[in-house]
Amino acid sequence: MAATLQEIMLAPQAQPRVIDDALALVDQQISDKSGISGTAVKLAYKSVVSFSPGHIRYMIEALMPAMLEKLQPYWADFQVSGGGVFGDYLSKRAEEVAEALLSITDARAKGSGRPVIVKAYKSVRGGASKNVQAALPDLGALVQKYAG
Repeated sequence: MAATLQEIMLAPQAQPRVIDDALALVDQQISDKSGISGTAVKLAYKSVVSFSPGHIRYMIEALMPAMLEKLQPYWADFQVSGGGVFGDYLSKRAEEVAEALLSITDARAKGSGRPVIVKAYKSVRGGASKNVQAALPDLGALVQKYAG
């Protein structure tokens, strides 16, 4: 049986590089944002990075196992369907994949005992799916780099 995304990407020799690449992906996605909503996202991101420099890395580390679990069925289907470019595969199912991934942060927000965090999350959740969908080609490339 083939190794799962979690087994591959969370392996001790791969995980630090995967996290570095995921952090670079987040930074790139944020810097690519434009317009009023992009400015708001950039400002919020800059605030988090300024006030808690390790927080984004911590969140990537914390969320990665669940995210890889959500991506696993897509990866398995992608491999069975003949492969190609995983980012393209994810993009063709963008809304479904984005909602699957956002279900993780939705559950985290729901379980949070910090009203300020919950309020902030709810304020950006409406546009989150669009942002996640935009990142799927790069996310697919990151997964394929390690698992492909």
